[in-house]
Order: sequence, then structure tokens, then C-alpha cells
Amino acid sequence: MRKNIYLSAILLFIICGACKNMGGSPNYETLPAITENGNINVVIEIPAGTNHKIEYQKESRTFENDMEDDEIRIINFLPYPGNYGFIPSTYMDPERGGDGDALDVLLIAEHLETGQVMEARPIAALRLSDRGEIDTKIIAIPTAAENKLINADNFIEFMLEYGSAKLIIEEWFLNYKGLGTIELLGWEDENYALGEINKWMLSQN
Repeated sequence: MRKNIYLSAILLFIICGACKNMGGSPNYETLPAITENGNINVVIEIPAGTNHKIEYQKESRTFENDMEDDEIRIINFLPYPGNYGFIPSTYMDPERGGDGDALDVLLIAEHLETGQVMEARPIAALRLSDRGEIDTKIIAIPTAAENKLINADNFIEFMLEYGSAKLIIEEWFLNYKGLGTIELLGWEDENYALGEINKWMLSQN
């Protein structure tokens, strides 16, 4: 009896492992951008404190290291200052001036795992130009009190109470691809951020 249970457990472990390798991750694109509470969903690609450029692959539903010259791409700069990812059910349509990807978001929180989904509140938008292409980064904080690192619920509070953190984020994005590659267009408040999310949000129908 014990032998049968043991063999069944091994078989289940093998099957589950195979499912995982075949791309058993959930379809993150079907998650709503806006939650029932009026906040946003954030899918984490790159945990805070890493230099590895990790991206979600829609076709395989997996998270993979970006490759550059047949080598794993590692950011040649300081680690990411927050958890970097995307807002699901958004698409920045190139025909409307977007970059062809989901809307980027930097979540100010402790290290989160790749693939983790967290409810958050946008507090700002950092507007950049990447080689002439508009590149907006939504800045957000977790809604759950236990996950918050800063007590700023809007852009004014963020700017007044955490001006140094704002500057660090700005300088990081201006320099992580090399000096002169990224141009600062300006900062916007939480209302602008929500407007950007609604602008690029896909229909849920």
C-alpha cells in the first residue's frame, strides 16, 4: 500500500513538472487592468534588486531572460530600484504612438517574485523618450498596508515626502541604457497615470 502511494506521488510530481515546463503559467493578458476596487493589477517581470532583463512571453506564457548577442541580457548599471513589470490588458498600439507592448509599471515595494500579481495604486507617471519613441513608466505602490514601503498615496505626497526617491527613479531610467539614450520629458500626477492606463486599456468584452 505504501509502495503504491509512493509511486503515485512520484508520478504526480513528474506530471506537474512536465506541465510547468510546457508553459503552465496563467494567461496574464486576461487579467483586468483595473480591479473591482478601482486600483490596478501589476504583473511582476523583474524583481527589485536584480540586473537581469526578464520579459513575459505571450506565446509560451513564460517569463524569460532577454537575450542580446546570444547571451543573457544583464543591465550594465545599478539594479532595478523597484519591481518592474506591466499592467495586464493594456497594449500601447504603435499606430497610436505606442511601443507595441503592455504599459510599463515600476512598483515601489520589497523584492517580489517574477510572475507575482499585486494590486496597486498609481501615484505618478514618468514620461521618457527612448531613441525618439515615447516611453511612459507608471509609478505605483501596493494597496495592501503590509506591502507598503512609503506613505504616499498621490504625486504631491510622493514629490514632497520622497523627493529623493523620485530623483533616484528618474536618474536610474535616464542612465540604465547608457548616457544620452533616454530623454526626460517630465513627471505627471496620478490622474495622468490613470488616463494613460485607460488610454491603452484593451476592451474586456
